[in-house]
Amino acid sequence: MELKLYNSRGRRLETFIPRENGKAGMYACGPTVYNYAHIGNLRTYIFEDILRRTLAYAGYEVTHVMNITDVGHLTDDADEGEDKMQKSARETGRSVWDIAAMYTDAFFRDTDRLGILRPTVVCKATGHIEEMLALVSRLEAKGFTYEAGGNIYFSIDKFPDYGKLALLDRQELMAGARIEVDEAKRNPHDFVLWFTKSKFENQTMLWDSPWGRGYPGWHLECSAMSMKYLGEQFDIHCGGIDHIPVHHTNEIAQSEAATGKSPWVTYWLHGEFLIVDRGKMSKSKGGFLTLDKLMEEGFVPLDYRYFCLGGHYRSQLKFSFDGLASAASARGNLMERIARFDRSAPVPRESLSAEALGLVKDFGEHVCDNLNMPKALADLWTLVKGGLPDGEKITVLAEMDTVLGLDLLKTQDTNLDADIEKLIEERLQARKEKDFARADEIRVQLKERGILLEDGPSGTRWKRL
Repeated sequence: MELKLYNSRGRRLETFIPRENGKAGMYACGPTVYNYAHIGNLRTYIFEDILRRTLAYAGYEVTHVMNITDVGHLTDDADEGEDKMQKSARETGRSVWDIAAMYTDAFFRDTDRLGILRPTVVCKATGHIEEMLALVSRLEAKGFTYEAGGNIYFSIDKFPDYGKLALLDRQELMAGARIEVDEAKRNPHDFVLWFTKSKFENQTMLWDSPWGRGYPGWHLECSAMSMKYLGEQFDIHCGGIDHIPVHHTNEIAQSEAATGKSPWVTYWLHGEFLIVDRGKMSKSKGGFLTLDKLMEEGFVPLDYRYFCLGGHYRSQLKFSFDGLASAASARGNLMERIARFDRSAPVPRESLSAEALGLVKDFGEHVCDNLNMPKALADLWTLVKGGLPDGEKITVLAEMDTVLGLDLLKTQDTNLDADIEKLIEERLQARKEKDFARADEIRVQLKERGILLEDGPSGTRWKRL
């Protein structure tokens, strides 16, 4: 099965050829755990999950590494502002360590609910300071660094290929528009590897280093940790498209400068933005939507996964609650159809008919054509609506769901505990009596117990979360 992926390095569709036969090493930029992930962030992690699942579907043994940024990421990608963790701690009155633990747990709670597989390796920045210091030392020994104002900088002028991923040489370093003047830098695009002089007071996360007590720059961590777990050269690096001009550009420069090996990463994949009326969703703009907020509006997490699968990862996807409602309705219809199938006698894979194998072939070609999920969903609907025997449909559904991750064959539990049924009845009575405060209170209680209520023209339905 030939897998083709759009490589941001070269801006073209390429056949995936791994460095090691039968294996795929994949690094994904993880969350900076200073706040909840918004649904734009989560779209990127759904795309990366589909990539990982597709690699496995195509027959590769996947090692998926993802970092947790719990130090070093400033409020501006280009070494300006303050550490996001420190800022969140100051605003909430919690310690930076408590902030990191709370939002890391929240992140994985969201990804679990969305059917996103846990990475093979999850690595925290604060747990890999030694690897980062070793990388800075290698760069220093090769003459790529300089000290100024107490900080250690990477000199991009010493690295001729700087900006090749973002084509910055052809765009007159457009990323420069984002960079404020730092008098300590020899070139405005130089970036900090190690801070010893904080640009704000009372930094609490500090470590000893050969250059003084301080903390790492954001770009440093991904290079150090990816190379620790995947080697000095590996197959795939992915993240959001906004990482290209600064973060990923700087990662490439420091990694290839340190190792002398190019390309550091063979394939770069980037997910496009989720768009709302005011533009791309962003924490800095405030008012961002979380998965919990979607659930408060009556949706379940897999409704949002289905919504995201309806757009290609390389295209901007416009979010609206009407659009999400349409996706939820489609998914509900899909699950109701599947629930009627006879599951007692699935047909063995090797005994599928030519028609069933044809659907499998179409699905495989579409997912391996740069993760074409809209067409893969169309293949799913063709199967569900078609005339194949239920036993064949169940077998093919199970195979498709290894990529789609929609829990297509999950059996809906139709039984409720007596106390939950009593709460539902009490809520219905409260609504009849127009005691909406009590009705809302019960709805929250049920949600905390994993039961989501949906009020509609035909009455109230419930779902398990």
